[in-house]
Amino acid sequence: MIFAFLAGIVTILSPCILPILPIILSSSLGGVNIGRLRPLGVVFGFVASFTFFTLFLSTIVRISGIPVDTLRFLAVIVIAGFGVSFLVPRFQVLLERLFSKLSSFAPTRPAGTGFGSGFIIGLSLGLLWTPCVGPILASVISLAIVGTVTLDAFLIILAYSIGTAIPMFMIIIGGQNLFRKVPWLLVNSANIQKAFGIIMIATALGILFNIDRKFQTFILDRFPQYGVGLTQFEDNDLIRGLLEDMGSEKMQKEDMGKPMFNLLQPKGTRAPEIIPGGSWFNSDPLTVKSLRGKVVIVDFWTYSCINCQRTFPYLRQWWEKYKDKGLVILGVHSPEFEFEKNQDNVRKAISDFALEYPIVQDNNFATWRAYSNRYWPAKYFIDKDGYIRYSHFGEGAYDESEKVIQELLMEAGAEDVSGDVNNPLYQVYSKTPETYLGYGRISNFASSEKILPNKTYVYTKPPTLPDNNVAFEGEWLIMEEYASPQKGAKLFLNFEAKEIYLVMRTSADQSKVRVFIDDKMQYFGEDNENGIVTVDGDRLYKLINLSSPEKHLLRLEFDDSNSQLFAFTFG
Repeated sequence: MIFAFLAGIVTILSPCILPILPIILSSSLGGVNIGRLRPLGVVFGFVASFTFFTLFLSTIVRISGIPVDTLRFLAVIVIAGFGVSFLVPRFQVLLERLFSKLSSFAPTRPAGTGFGSGFIIGLSLGLLWTPCVGPILASVISLAIVGTVTLDAFLIILAYSIGTAIPMFMIIIGGQNLFRKVPWLLVNSANIQKAFGIIMIATALGILFNIDRKFQTFILDRFPQYGVGLTQFEDNDLIRGLLEDMGSEKMQKEDMGKPMFNLLQPKGTRAPEIIPGGSWFNSDPLTVKSLRGKVVIVDFWTYSCINCQRTFPYLRQWWEKYKDKGLVILGVHSPEFEFEKNQDNVRKAISDFALEYPIVQDNNFATWRAYSNRYWPAKYFIDKDGYIRYSHFGEGAYDESEKVIQELLMEAGAEDVSGDVNNPLYQVYSKTPETYLGYGRISNFASSEKILPNKTYVYTKPPTLPDNNVAFEGEWLIMEEYASPQKGAKLFLNFEAKEIYLVMRTSADQSKVRVFIDDKMQYFGEDNENGIVTVDGDRLYKLINLSSPEKHLLRLEFDDSNSQLFAFTFG
């Protein structure tokens, strides 16, 4: 408990105290008229609230179903209310009357002392504050998460809270004394109080929109050793032994000094529903709610996305391995290009990629927006109770993802799911970024002519093409999503990669594209037959496959005006 007490004291120096510092400072406002017991009220309220919610918040949320954010919202209203009271004297009078009435029920705390108002502020602070976590606090949180609250855990968190409250109390007392001893502050106390009222309201709004958490994360990202150094003294053999005796989980080094909210809410947020309206494949329409009791992966993808395609072998493997154990994969097809909205195209892609799990079209991005998603591919792992427990964007982390699947399935009661995890690793060797060809998103365009949107225009190749740049030669029609070469046109791309892919379609039955690498037809990809690619559908075509990543010049030649080129991707 002594170490917990010391850990609480040094917490006041951590970056995690910064978001609530304005609220602490404002508690000292009021000059000589402030209730002499308000600082004690703040401290008592904080200790009671922080101790209670740290130990029992997860249990309350689990039993009642009340979201954590609802409790935060109530605390934010209280803080904002005090801010308004600093600005509007009449509202301050109403608050004082309210707290005077509340104080009348406690004979040992006479009205007018300021204890009641301070206690309410302290209660709100205890709920809103998320300290930077060290091993001691993390051990108590790990027990609280699973509902195991012991006397030792209670005493440790109480000692931690008291340790934190002492410097908090000193800050408030110091502010009071400063007001009493500096005449200028006393004379201008009304204006200072209004300024802090505005700051308190701004702080409350910042907390409401999670800006406080983003700020903490930003500070810790910019100064990664800031929070770690303050909790370093907790990481010793004596403390580790005591914590192990409590039965708590060992804290990972990468979590040292991180904000408590990263650990306190292991359930995450409720998974949004699949928004109805799109066509379903491989299944009747499903909802996240109807799948309670199962483990669900919501996978956002689009069929011409090479990054998405490279995740399919893993998804297929997980589906086959765990579908009978309680895993459901819900593919959400959110199209990047207009032709990907076509139901027949999606159906063909599902067949070509041998995807057997349920898939729904999300042409209007309704489900995409519900999840606040921004990536292809993106995976959200949902537990048996409907909470998002893990997410991953892009490729990679396949072993970690499968371990999450196993853990969530075991939580759901599945057996025999803890086998070895050894997914093959696909490496991307490209240094050339994804390159879009429509004027809406084109970049690294090296032709000297300015792009003329929606019109046919003659472009020229520069004498020297910079690395990772693309240039057109001849007549081209450049639309928002794609570029359409006219007969005899050429495209040049200076790249460094192992593989080249191009999303294309044709306005005819088929079109032919001739592919050259350094003026030779060589290094043929799957869709490249002896230097000729036949475009016969709306999809991704593999043009080039090298044995290793290298720098080369790609040239495409077009003998008709039917092709539409959307984007290059690389491997």
